[in-house]
Amino acid sequence: MTEIDDTAADRAEYAALNHEIYDLTRQLEAKEREFLDYTKTDVYDPFKNPTEFKWYRDDYTEILPWITMPEFSVPFEPAKVERSAIRKYYNIGGLTALFQFIGSNVIALGLILLIRSILSGINPNAAYGAVAHYMKSSSIFSAINLITFLLSNLLFAFIGLKWAKIKPSSMIKTRDFCFGAGMQYCLIGLFIWFFAAYASAGIEDIFSKYGFTTEVSDSDYGKTGIGMAVMALYSCIIAPLTEEIFFRGALMKIFSKSNQRFGIFISAVFFGLAHGNLPQFLLAFSIGIFMGHIDMKHNSIVPSVIVHIFINTIVSIMSALKGNTVALNAFTAALAVCGLAGLVLLLFFRKEDKLPVSTPAQSRRGIAIARSSVGLVAAVTVQIAYLVLRILETKS
Repeated sequence: MTEIDDTAADRAEYAALNHEIYDLTRQLEAKEREFLDYTKTDVYDPFKNPTEFKWYRDDYTEILPWITMPEFSVPFEPAKVERSAIRKYYNIGGLTALFQFIGSNVIALGLILLIRSILSGINPNAAYGAVAHYMKSSSIFSAINLITFLLSNLLFAFIGLKWAKIKPSSMIKTRDFCFGAGMQYCLIGLFIWFFAAYASAGIEDIFSKYGFTTEVSDSDYGKTGIGMAVMALYSCIIAPLTEEIFFRGALMKIFSKSNQRFGIFISAVFFGLAHGNLPQFLLAFSIGIFMGHIDMKHNSIVPSVIVHIFINTIVSIMSALKGNTVALNAFTAALAVCGLAGLVLLLFFRKEDKLPVSTPAQSRRGIAIARSSVGLVAAVTVQIAYLVLRILETKS
């Protein structure tokens, strides 16, 4: 009887031990899975950066295909293969910007020569100067401007996206955006425009003391009714839409493969340089940073298109009111009040939504690689040289 009881007790003890071993094994496996999940590299967040916008991230396997290997992590210093892959995208972005710059000038020159040839053919006795004056004072130059940038911005935006293998549909996958946010961003954009406009005026004053001018030189184009309508269409619709497709839709996406902060700032630099003069560079660069920020936040160019249309429409209205001092002053005063509201909204916005901050590893993948990217350096150098030449040409 005792042997039977001992055997039963032993079996119960063995069963309890097996059950305990089973529980410990399950716990160990769970801990191991938890460890592997923690150490596993997220292909959409390889740098584990909580300040970046998750919707805007791209699959980093396009840079490091073996990133999905077990226990692999992105090194602090990029190896040669990773640097080359990142540099490829920086070169694509830079060359896209350079080709757009050259292409827009070629298209404009081609249209000018074509129309001039047609007008000379219609009136062979017309002097060269008379033809040029007619083109400038009519709606022709306004139409050339519209066609040039409509073609160049869209053409090279889609070429750049195709080259970088980025789907154009990624530009409008809008997240968490509403009418109220759009109104807030418009008022913030208005304040930034006001602030940058006064800073630009100060720069212009400094340059004028040394015999230079940085003012835009095409303000006399298209003073006919049709010309003004064409310019309004271009300034308020075509330019905002196509420029956002090119600068925020294509360039910023291409440059943000490994560093969102770098993508915002370098696309703003190209946006400023594209305007070809110092005051507008400061204006475009300042507001370009803000528009890049909100586009990344919402994973769409829709917010920046709305802000861009709003700002350009305000500028067009102010230009149209130049001959009416009373109306212009009243309109400016109303804008100043809205601008102050924009300042308050900006302070709240920056408190809740800060610009992405690069991790130390990402910093090794931004300017450090960009400065050795021939296409990017060439694009920036050519456009800066063009801006300087335009200033030097105004030496009185």
